[in-house]
Amino acid sequence: MTANLTDEQLVRRTLDGDTEAFGEIVRRWERKIFALCYGTLGCKEEALDATQETFMLAYKNLKGFRGDSKISSWLHRIAVNQCLTRMRNDKKASESYLEDEIENNPSAIPISPENASPLKAVERKERIEFVRKAMNSLPVELKQVLIMKEFEEMTFQEIAEILDIPVSTVKSRLYLALSLLRRKLEQKFIVV
Repeated sequence: MTANLTDEQLVRRTLDGDTEAFGEIVRRWERKIFALCYGTLGCKEEALDATQETFMLAYKNLKGFRGDSKISSWLHRIAVNQCLTRMRNDKKASESYLEDEIENNPSAIPISPENASPLKAVERKERIEFVRKAMNSLPVELKQVLIMKEFEEMTFQEIAEILDIPVSTVKSRLYLALSLLRRKLEQKFIVV
């Protein structure tokens, strides 16, 4: 049974010809890879395609995986490259998955009697839209770090490995992303 094996063992078994082992790698990491792609690209179909391409490329190039980092970091790096390539090729403005996440998971928004009114619902939707636009206006390199740290809850070290940049750069990009986002939100809303 492959479910009990470590990622490293699964890689070795895959290289030895066990396709079920790679299937387990996909099962373990597809949600995180999809979340990264969706957060970066903002379109479910594009994210699904990028996720599929990530795993196809990983399988095709698994012999080149040196094991210097975790398989999850390697997969995330491939996904980041897929997203950047798609964004360059399509020249689409990426969208944040924040709006969709809230729309698809209404329980994520606490509803209290004072914000259950239609007026409050409209105000909440306007705020969500503004936050989405504010996140979309961030440069890709800042938005990626923000998504990985705040939504995927990765460590600074993991992000640094995935993006192949120093930890200090990850921290400065996150600080800058949060500062820019806060400034944009302060322009629209009174932030206390």
